[in-house]
Amino acid sequence: MSVNRRKHGSNLRLVLLVLWLVCYVGYCQFENTNDFDNPLVTQMIYRRLFISTAALNQELATKAKFCVKDQDADWKKSFSFSNLDFLSSCNNKTKGNMIKSICTAAEMRFYLNGFLSKTDNKQEYLQPNENCNLTSWVSGCEPGWSCSVDHLTEQEVDLQSKKDFPQRTRNGMPCCEGFFCPRGLTCMIPCPLGSHCPLATLNTTTGVCEPYTYQVPPGQPNHTCGGADVWADVSSNDEVFCSAGYYCPTTTRKVPCGKGHYCRLGSTSEKPCYKLTSCNAGNQNMHALGIMVICGVVIILLIIYNCSDQILTTRERRQAKSREAAVKKAKANQRWKVARTAAKKHVTETNDGETHKMLERGYSSEVDSSSSPASFSAAVQPSFEIEDDAAAGSNERPSGKRGKGHRIKNSQTQILRYAYNQIEKEKAMELENRDPTFSGIVNMATYSEMKKRTLMELSFQDLTLTLKSNGKHLLRCVTGTMKPGRITAVMGPSGAGKTSLLSALAGKAVGCNLSGLILINGKQLSIHSYKKIIGFVPQDDIVHGNLTVEENIWFHAKCRLPAEQSKADKVLVVERRVIDSLGLQAVRSSLVGTVEKRGISGGQRKRVNVGLEMAMEPSILFLDEPTSGLDSASSQLLLKALKHEALEGVNICMVVHQPSYSLFKTFNDLVLLAKGGLTVYHGPVENVEEYFSRLGIIVPERINPPDYYIDVLEGVVTDINSDVGIKELPQRWMLHRGYSVPLDMRNNDNSAVEGPTFVRELLGDVTSNFRLRGEKIRHNFLKTRDLSYRRTPSMWLQYKYFLGRIAKQRMREAKLQATDYLILLLAGACLGSLIKKSDENFGSPGYVYSIIAVSLLCKIAALRSFSLDKLHYWRESAAGMSSLACFLAKDTIDCFNTLVKPLVYLSMFYFFTNPRSTFLDNYIVLVCLVYCVTGIAYALAIFLQPGSAQLFSVLLPVVLTLVATQPKDSEAMKIIADLCYPKWALQAFVIGNAEKYSGVWMITRCGALMKSGYDINKWNLCIMILLLIGVATRKIAFVGMVILQKR
Repeated sequence: MSVNRRKHGSNLRLVLLVLWLVCYVGYCQFENTNDFDNPLVTQMIYRRLFISTAALNQELATKAKFCVKDQDADWKKSFSFSNLDFLSSCNNKTKGNMIKSICTAAEMRFYLNGFLSKTDNKQEYLQPNENCNLTSWVSGCEPGWSCSVDHLTEQEVDLQSKKDFPQRTRNGMPCCEGFFCPRGLTCMIPCPLGSHCPLATLNTTTGVCEPYTYQVPPGQPNHTCGGADVWADVSSNDEVFCSAGYYCPTTTRKVPCGKGHYCRLGSTSEKPCYKLTSCNAGNQNMHALGIMVICGVVIILLIIYNCSDQILTTRERRQAKSREAAVKKAKANQRWKVARTAAKKHVTETNDGETHKMLERGYSSEVDSSSSPASFSAAVQPSFEIEDDAAAGSNERPSGKRGKGHRIKNSQTQILRYAYNQIEKEKAMELENRDPTFSGIVNMATYSEMKKRTLMELSFQDLTLTLKSNGKHLLRCVTGTMKPGRITAVMGPSGAGKTSLLSALAGKAVGCNLSGLILINGKQLSIHSYKKIIGFVPQDDIVHGNLTVEENIWFHAKCRLPAEQSKADKVLVVERRVIDSLGLQAVRSSLVGTVEKRGISGGQRKRVNVGLEMAMEPSILFLDEPTSGLDSASSQLLLKALKHEALEGVNICMVVHQPSYSLFKTFNDLVLLAKGGLTVYHGPVENVEEYFSRLGIIVPERINPPDYYIDVLEGVVTDINSDVGIKELPQRWMLHRGYSVPLDMRNNDNSAVEGPTFVRELLGDVTSNFRLRGEKIRHNFLKTRDLSYRRTPSMWLQYKYFLGRIAKQRMREAKLQATDYLILLLAGACLGSLIKKSDENFGSPGYVYSIIAVSLLCKIAALRSFSLDKLHYWRESAAGMSSLACFLAKDTIDCFNTLVKPLVYLSMFYFFTNPRSTFLDNYIVLVCLVYCVTGIAYALAIFLQPGSAQLFSVLLPVVLTLVATQPKDSEAMKIIADLCYPKWALQAFVIGNAEKYSGVWMITRCGALMKSGYDINKWNLCIMILLLIGVATRKIAFVGMVILQKR
């Protein structure tokens, strides 16, 4: 074993000796024979060159941070040469003196500073220096030529030196291939990757050194064309750039692009064309691919919309079938109960008759116990009891519980079955009590399942309402009481203050001075403390037209009924209390309709408007002219439903305009107002004719009393044959009720008061207008203690309900959405086709037009989210629904468009222009831009009227883009430009594209970014600013929505 070790040790020493001899001989041979092609020498030169170019790159990163993102990556893309043949060739050409001809770090820094400080793009020479100046201009100072360090100084060239400027005036010679020699410098700088720097050849005709543009200096016959002379931005000089249609793997070799490939300007390799695209030498035509992408997007959208619509239709159909089955089952059970009750009654009467006959014949003592009426009934009763038990199962309230700690979910069928059984039971009771006897009234009063609301009595004393602007009286000294379980009608001529009285009682009187007392159950409390159980039906039919009747009612029921109320009870409320009572069964699945799209009739729409408030089971219900526009039958149906509400203890107050006699007799109480808001009568309806007859105002025969009284108060009827004048009727009522009469009314003071001057009146109007706005804001932020003790669904649960409703509305607006997408498609195709691609500015003009087009189109579309639903939001917010839930739901649904619309636009624009940046980079920027402009559109829609909002949506993108792209000559302009969102969107687009330009494009990239004032490191900042603007404008819009709402 020791012998083997000794043997291996001698072999190792022999190998090391041979390697040393080879290296020594090779070195001596290299020193003696001047073998400059030796790879070791080339690698040594490359390392020295690496140091020099790294210094250049470091200097660029220091002085031009705005255009260098990753210093190492940019250097590798510019000067990481894989083929070093051009170094070997140059070293042979210079006979080993190549290092002495390469620019040092100081000279490269001098060249870079000259470029960065250059103001004129056409300037092609540097400032004077030690080697090239007015007194010393050697041949190496000419473009395309270089010199080496003077041999007499024997100084070693330090390429890393950033301060020393070596004396380089000897051995002038043409610049090597792969290098460029600027005019005014006597050294060589390596050409970056993506360039083509061959030796120039003289064109004897023009005297130009081609492929460059410089000429041989006159008077120097020994001076020939050299190499490349300048590396600058492509707009001023593109001579060294590798031509489009070719690629340059090295700086000395140019290869034409192969078939199925394309090569852009300054390419180092050829890129394959995508399938279904047509290639030319310099680019690929991606129109076909773009058309395929948009076809795919359109197909996906069609599938989504069609499936969504089909899902809605299928779901409605299934619900209708379940509902019809439950109705049939409930009616069958009710018929069986009626038949069973009749059979029991018949059997009992028969048994009673037979017993009576037997007693008359004297057989009462011999009658067997089995033949007694009790036993006979017991023999018959079991069959009824069995059936009763079978039918009773459908009448049990779905509990949703199974044992302790376990909860199950009731099926829709069980819920509907219970609800409709209850409905049929109530209908049967109404039929029994149509002509009630004393026992029937007792049964109705003691009916255990009759729901009673929170009883609220509304009293008001000396209620006076005066406009703040001009002091005009809308109501004056109105006193009365509205009791629960009764329907009070408020009537009077136009201008009598009927709606003002309703608004004052409901707490909606804004811009007025309110005096007097309003008492709730005898206590002076704020009406806003009970807003969750108070319903207000406005005069206008504010109903969502793109929802069905059932969807409108169900939404209010879900959001406003108690959260702890079971689904079965909610079904009972919606089906029986609203849809069935108001006669909306036939149109329950029909769209309400809008101005453009026909829906249900006007009378049905009016009943739906009332049903929205009935669905929340109010304790007080105010209605502003609910019967206007209804025929007699519809009015009777509405009053019948309100009568049912009154039986449950609801206090109903409604403004009525000239009701029919039969309708008039349906009311319990009447408030009759005269012009000026003065009370003429307030009391039971049955006593009104008696009261006025005592005043000498007798209704003629065949004249409707309310019409006659209104005509009298209006002054249409003058021959009333009464000693009491029309203006004295309010005083007579006050004296009749024992109220105090104001002094001015008592003295009949009608003296005219001199009006204010024009200036004073104008100032008063302006002041009152500001006060009115301030009062509205204070009114909207009014916080009161909730005394209704009704716990409605939480904000997040309401957000869920809003989300479902808005999603349905958007699905039914598929054509409108498709139109938006089609316009975006056309805009992308037109802009992509018309805009000429330019590498000088990295596609900036195309991005400018894209920002304007996308901002304009997306803003106008986003206006619809809030402009068209203001009235609906005001009504829902006044009813106690969450404003935040509504806003978040709309914004969440609009996020779908925020994600899809950029995809639709880019599917045409990107594939028509084919920029160097990736599709994902452009998509991210465009998504953030759409998110930003959508928030701005929300604010415009909320703060402005629809016409003004559309005008600003068109002007803002154009004006802000023009401001953002103007030269920033002053600090003020920079600050203004920073506030414009198009600046950040354009900067993100340009930066994303500029990042893909490297190598020979470095100077072009730095020049373009310096001219625009952009920073390549701020792409993330641009994205964040766009998102922050979107969030900030949404917050502003939400605050405006809360502040400016009308309650």
